[in-house]
Amino acid sequence: MTKPATVAFDPTSAEQREDPFTVLAHARREQPVFFAPELRLWVVTRHDDVLTVLKDHRTFSSVGALTSSTEEREPEVTEILAGGHPEMPYIIEVDPPLHDRIRGLVARAFTPRRIEALEPRIEQIAADLIDGFAALGSADIVETFAWPLPLRVLGELFGFPEDDLVRIHHWGTDWLLLQQDRPAAELAGHARGLVELQRYCVAAVEDRQRRPTDDLLGALVAANDASDDPLGVVEIAGLPLDLMVAGHVTVTRAIGSTLARLFVEPALREHLLDPALAPKAIEEILRLESPAQGLFRVTTREVELGGATIPAGARVMAHFASANRDDCVFADPDAYCPERGDIGNHVAFGKGIHFCIGAPLGRLELRVALPMLLRRLPGLRPGAGEPVREPVFFARGFASLPVAWDT
Repeated sequence: MTKPATVAFDPTSAEQREDPFTVLAHARREQPVFFAPELRLWVVTRHDDVLTVLKDHRTFSSVGALTSSTEEREPEVTEILAGGHPEMPYIIEVDPPLHDRIRGLVARAFTPRRIEALEPRIEQIAADLIDGFAALGSADIVETFAWPLPLRVLGELFGFPEDDLVRIHHWGTDWLLLQQDRPAAELAGHARGLVELQRYCVAAVEDRQRRPTDDLLGALVAANDASDDPLGVVEIAGLPLDLMVAGHVTVTRAIGSTLARLFVEPALREHLLDPALAPKAIEEILRLESPAQGLFRVTTREVELGGATIPAGARVMAHFASANRDDCVFADPDAYCPERGDIGNHVAFGKGIHFCIGAPLGRLELRVALPMLLRRLPGLRPGAGEPVREPVFFARGFASLPVAWDT
């Protein structure tokens, strides 16, 4: 470090889970790149520096991009993981050249046409879910809508049976929680969940190899078979695992965060119901309430950044949420301004070679789901009970969001 840390960064605290932005604004002014000793993590807060991290994959490796844990895994946890597919690559956590081979396969199968064709099914799934609770007058919108919607959409996309989706959801949560510091017994349980999810995805790939299908997983297998440099079964299986988890939690978080913001930002309701303004409003909420607050990198060499010297082998957090409120880039950065001219600079979906593959689908789901909720649930407002923030510190969303409406 070039000077002692002056930033009281504690993203696991209840105060900063609710308001991470005050301390991040202080960091951008006083110490834009700082070391958080309790997390053993260098935090990068300014927009330009975050872009440097995201675009320089040779200096900032993506290995461990989801890992916030500071502790070595217990032998029991490692042993459980060894019973699955510990070699399975996830596109979010691999560097070139393997990253490029995996991403190229996705690009050949996960086409804009395939995404556009999903819109009628997204509308139907959203309507069916709302039909199930609209007469009640109140609900936890996360439990009843925000996570089932994207999970069912992705399940159909990959051809996974609807009866399997709740298990996949819980296994995916295990994968995310496994990346954090938790008691060994909890981590062992999360490791078992991840192993089950790995085995499920490998079996699904092997099934498509025996019996071709026209779903996305079948298209991935077919494109791989036609490739000059094909991936192995386990390498392919990492794709549905990664996309099922990352693709549904991002939309879940964005739905909850948008509704919470709407309750204190009356104009947002009107904007979401205006077809011309809704896409802009959604982009602005993604900027203000970034579902992924940031992701992690590992330095491959010593590097100077933001006035700090970061050593080789250091863990770095590129803080998307901080970058998205940098007043050097965004005018009046804490304000909701859906028609701002600088919205294209937000990094809620990342930048560079790891720009979110599922961003077009996520945007489509939000454009369909949010206006439908407001039309179908008149007078939508906060419900009884306190909202509960999601426990993953590098994410921003709700584990529970009680809402009520007129019936």
